[in-house]
Amino acid sequence: PSPRRRLPEKTQTALSAVSPQMLILPALALTLLQIATAAPISTSSSISSKIFRRPLHLSSLTGLGKKNGISTRILHCSEENAFVFYFGRGSARKPLKPLRNKVRFAAIPPPGIRDVSNFQLSALRQGSTGANAMVAEDIDGKAIAASIRAEIRQDVNKMFEENGVVPGLAVILVGTRRDSQTYVRMKKKACEEAGITSYGHEYPESVTENEMISVIGELNGNPKIHGILVQLPLPSHIDEGRVTGAVDHRKDVDGLHPRNAASLSSTATHAGATQLDWTDLRSIPFHIACTPQGCIELLVRSGVEIEGKNAVVIGRSNLVGMPVALLLMHCNATVTIVHSRSKDVPEIVRKADIVIAAVGRADMVKKEWLKEGCVVIDVGINSVDDPSKKRGYRLVGDVDYAGAKQVAGMITPVPGGVGPMTIAMLLRNTLNSCKRL
Repeated sequence: PSPRRRLPEKTQTALSAVSPQMLILPALALTLLQIATAAPISTSSSISSKIFRRPLHLSSLTGLGKKNGISTRILHCSEENAFVFYFGRGSARKPLKPLRNKVRFAAIPPPGIRDVSNFQLSALRQGSTGANAMVAEDIDGKAIAASIRAEIRQDVNKMFEENGVVPGLAVILVGTRRDSQTYVRMKKKACEEAGITSYGHEYPESVTENEMISVIGELNGNPKIHGILVQLPLPSHIDEGRVTGAVDHRKDVDGLHPRNAASLSSTATHAGATQLDWTDLRSIPFHIACTPQGCIELLVRSGVEIEGKNAVVIGRSNLVGMPVALLLMHCNATVTIVHSRSKDVPEIVRKADIVIAAVGRADMVKKEWLKEGCVVIDVGINSVDDPSKKRGYRLVGDVDYAGAKQVAGMITPVPGGVGPMTIAMLLRNTLNSCKRL
């Protein structure tokens, strides 16, 4: 600052306690501290931070370092105000980087006023306070998926070094649907990067149901194949249930076999039942559908506490809605499923701490539906016309992203949220299958 300009006494005290190593961006930190001290925001006596598993009292913030993948530094902490500068989540590919446009801070007392967090720098500069300044934190599915894939790669390498075994995934594609072809290419590329061998089986749309079942029977008996995936949808003349049911449930890496679905439905609450550790999905001894599994991983790896929370699942499909509801239940959430015949849907959703939308309707969930500070997992991927885009359309989710950002505490973007996790879970299921077989 200029010698002729005297800083407020509170700001000088705060800066005197800050070491040079803590100030990654000294000018930015100084500006933010000035704003915070000039217009402190009062909140409750604990900070209900979305990046931590439980509320943190100010006394516990002192000396806080890396927790749940987030690196934080306390720039200022007093009885009136706590100011925290934090760094973004890292991964195997992307190391921790400063979040230059966000800070997280809170102040006490007086009690009884809700916590305020996740402010944009632009809002702070304008002196904005209250809910209008809140912006949800994005859950970076790409970064989390990259981290999981790096873990899988390490496990695959270790398995090969110890046993000389390489996991193998067979992918069956029928017809020439461009979207299906794209998905299959993505899965093959992911297998290659993870060190998993992929085996492609492509057939014309005229293939018969019995021919497919015969091929699946051969793959079931092939010791080099540890996972079998039938790319859906299939042509209308083929019974998808009969085809997916023909896959050996131990190799059903899509988690669609009736035996795997039944295993997921078992609560194991009766005497003598084996208790499973649902906090670590890698330990579950059967295959779980990839997208629902990815949703739970996003929550867990983002530090969201599921136990005891109210969770609403919008959609009841066998692919996402039902299995993700069961997974939330296994994680001890109180779960409500909303579907096309539900009444007062916005009112039901508004009570949820966690919202998972999987209905396939663009921007269906509006910000008015959401409870302030909730966590939103948007499974939907829909195309809407957009003349401004080169391809003439853009991809959106089932949630009005722009509106939800103003209310939610955390949200998955579309694309870049749930999508990358689906493939990561497919790779993990294949690896787990190889270990079991």
